[in-house]
Amino acid sequence: MTQMMELIGICCSSLSPECAVELLPSRFSFINSSPTPSHHRRRHHHHHLFSRPPIHATTYHSFRNPPPTSATTSSTCYTPRRRSSRSKFACCSSLPRPQPPAAAAASEFQGDSGSASSSPDDSSVAAAAPAAEEDDFSHVIKFNMSDFNISDRVSVGLTSRADEVIFEATVKDVNNPLHNTKVVLRRLTSAHAKRRGRRAIEVLRRLARRRLMYHSYSMQVYGYVSSSSTGDTGAFTLVHGYHGSFSLRHWLQQSDWFPTLEATLALDEESARKVGDDTIGGPAVSRQLRLIRVLMRDLLIGVNYLHSHGLAHTELRLENLHISPVDKHIKVGILGNAADLYESCSETLNSKIDRREMMIAFDMRCVGYIMAKMVLTELMDSSVFMKFKAFLTKGNDSSCLREFLLPTIYRNSSSGNTGLQILDRNWGAGWNLLSLLLATKPSQRIRWRIDPSMDIIKWNLGSTAVRITEEYIYNQQQRRRLAHFIELMEMLNLHSKPRHWLELLPGKWRFLYSTGRHIGLTLRQPPSRVLIGDVRLTVSKASMPNANFSVVSDVEFTVMVGRDWPHNKVGVSGKLQVESLFRLKSGRRMYLDAEDSPKRFPSLTGSAEGSVLKILSSKKWKKIIPIKEFPSSLPVVKLVSGDIGLTMMLNGPLGSDVEKAQQVIHELRTQIPPEIFDLSKIVCGTYVDSRLLILRSVNGSALLLTRSCK
Repeated sequence: MTQMMELIGICCSSLSPECAVELLPSRFSFINSSPTPSHHRRRHHHHHLFSRPPIHATTYHSFRNPPPTSATTSSTCYTPRRRSSRSKFACCSSLPRPQPPAAAAASEFQGDSGSASSSPDDSSVAAAAPAAEEDDFSHVIKFNMSDFNISDRVSVGLTSRADEVIFEATVKDVNNPLHNTKVVLRRLTSAHAKRRGRRAIEVLRRLARRRLMYHSYSMQVYGYVSSSSTGDTGAFTLVHGYHGSFSLRHWLQQSDWFPTLEATLALDEESARKVGDDTIGGPAVSRQLRLIRVLMRDLLIGVNYLHSHGLAHTELRLENLHISPVDKHIKVGILGNAADLYESCSETLNSKIDRREMMIAFDMRCVGYIMAKMVLTELMDSSVFMKFKAFLTKGNDSSCLREFLLPTIYRNSSSGNTGLQILDRNWGAGWNLLSLLLATKPSQRIRWRIDPSMDIIKWNLGSTAVRITEEYIYNQQQRRRLAHFIELMEMLNLHSKPRHWLELLPGKWRFLYSTGRHIGLTLRQPPSRVLIGDVRLTVSKASMPNANFSVVSDVEFTVMVGRDWPHNKVGVSGKLQVESLFRLKSGRRMYLDAEDSPKRFPSLTGSAEGSVLKILSSKKWKKIIPIKEFPSSLPVVKLVSGDIGLTMMLNGPLGSDVEKAQQVIHELRTQIPPEIFDLSKIVCGTYVDSRLLILRSVNGSALLLTRSCK
């Protein structure tokens, strides 16, 4: 897990051996910083509770009297109107009870689900409830309703379901250890709700053995209210801690959530050091990144705390996370739906599926959704989030999330987007962590123990190369850096066999950069001014016996009319399409000696290879990639092309002008790389993964492409 935290820059300070033993069970390797009790070093901050709730709010209710004790007083308690159990911002399924493995696996691939229907034994469960309270709940406090002063307001962050009624109260019994403590009374009416309440008390017995962790990262469950004191034997009232007036969802919905939450947490230098920062303050992006690191650190510690005790939360979402005004830690809910990781597997579930791994993967996906909403506030819009979630449920690779979200981010933010900058920092480490948390297959999601992998290095190199190409200022220094990164990625390619390419190559790829020539419109006066749009390669498996793939090159362009084209880019749209069949063969890319390459290939020099070798010889890279000299050859996949077909479509009146069409084709051939216009010039593939593709042409230039989501 240390590597997981480093992906987003969360570098924590070292623990003492005693704290490490307390914090880490033997089967997990996650935390390397001690959760110092914040109430010893931070001031107590009070939150203002709203004085008058809006009538139309469904999550903000008024209670003028205590919970009803008879039918005559029940009308004085305003209960929330019924609504669907699915929250419109929910990131995970709302599981009504700990599910068997088959149900967990089903929810893994079906997305959000509502409350399940009642089971046949609900009545017997309700009948046995009083006995269970007396026998199984000896480790918690048994309250009477007379022990509380009931408040006439409920904070907006204490959202409830249709089968729950929420009260805020203060313990007034002077003999109670919680005297003058503010608590929440959660009155549970349905059989499923009562089962959740009793489950929250049951898991407390297991969690409370480590008091420091429990009080820091879990919502404290104090006990229950005796049914005899309420006069309502059909309900179960849970008493748990009050941790502020806002849930994390309500924090993020505020227009000024960042400065307000930053002031509430009152981050000091000790907090900054725990997430890898030497100082506090700085630019707004750095401060927001630091704040999200602190929140993610607390969330991951709390989730690991549950997993290390054999429990899966199964209901992690923004509505169930609260930030305590006392110790400033995130609380991970009352655990009414916590599932046992070591429960025996159902007979109906495939024997190869490990229940523990499946449930941990389920929780990690929920953590990924929470992280995405915290960083990219555009996802707080339900319609945008549903598209985001649909992209993943359709089986798309999570490593393409950046390419998928870029249009949405740029559409909602004309200037720099803070969330995009945060995820792009540290060589794209945030995108890497997000893709690992939200991997489509549960087996591919990140776990607490991570083996060092070359994938992180390749991700960093690719992310940096993509960021450079987006700057559109290709001076000599940038071109040299891009050539270095492409060479390094080719040397680290793990998919060099044709069978790997048969699996990874199909799909749509967007052209980013070519190490060859770059000719634009700035210093020329062509007869037809053509503005190049998106350039894509579409690769699909061919059904013909002598070909593996069909490759189609699509070039979108605009022919600009008039003299005001530098300021007005409106014109006649068109599309150029080049198609060819390819066959894959194994091969090797030979590197020539520096003195021989200028004679045989004047376009090649040894500067790129020499610079790469110099980089790999440095101390920073020597430990990771033990390469003493540049290799004489590397394994590649040879691409043998067939016949080429070319089609151009030009809209408007220009479509019937043959001379104009010839001028447009000539201008397209001038601006785009020759390999895009003539696919037969692509001779080999040197790098491919789920996100990036590198192809080499006959003259040695490289084409860098990223997987497209369109």
